[in-house]
Amino acid sequence: MAQRTTGARIYLTLIGLLLALAGAVFSWLMWRSFSRASRIDSWPQVPCAILESAVESRRDDPDWGDDMPQGFRFRVRYSYDFEEKNHESDRYRLRGSSWSSSEAGARELVERYPAGSVAECRVSPDDPALAVLEGESRAPGYSLWFPLLFFVGGIGVVIGAWRR
Repeated sequence: MAQRTTGARIYLTLIGLLLALAGAVFSWLMWRSFSRASRIDSWPQVPCAILESAVESRRDDPDWGDDMPQGFRFRVRYSYDFEEKNHESDRYRLRGSSWSSSEAGARELVERYPAGSVAECRVSPDDPALAVLEGESRAPGYSLWFPLLFFVGGIGVVIGAWRR
């Protein structure tokens, strides 16, 4: 086996460090998302009264046509009592409702949370003005192994570059 030149070793080290850095950054982001979802699941649940529930539409492109919306999302407003104070929130999830090109998903949520009904919402004990109807997905925590492969692989490339 031929001896590697110093230039080749430095090149492999840089590639390995870039792989490891990308893996570390994505692992941290996914862990942070998983941790936030776990924290929300521990918030106390209280009854909340749904005041408004509707499908909101938007048009991004004015040339699209007046009768064709381009995006839909679920819009909600509800009130709840926490620590003997009344609060209102408009958050379906912590990050809000996402826009979709399909109206069906938003319609389904309007049917699940109709105006005038009572649902359970989770309230942040640190900031009672913050409440959500549904928690976040824990999927990033279950997929954490994937970016960790890049981290470990990148470290392996660096070690391999300098091994005799």
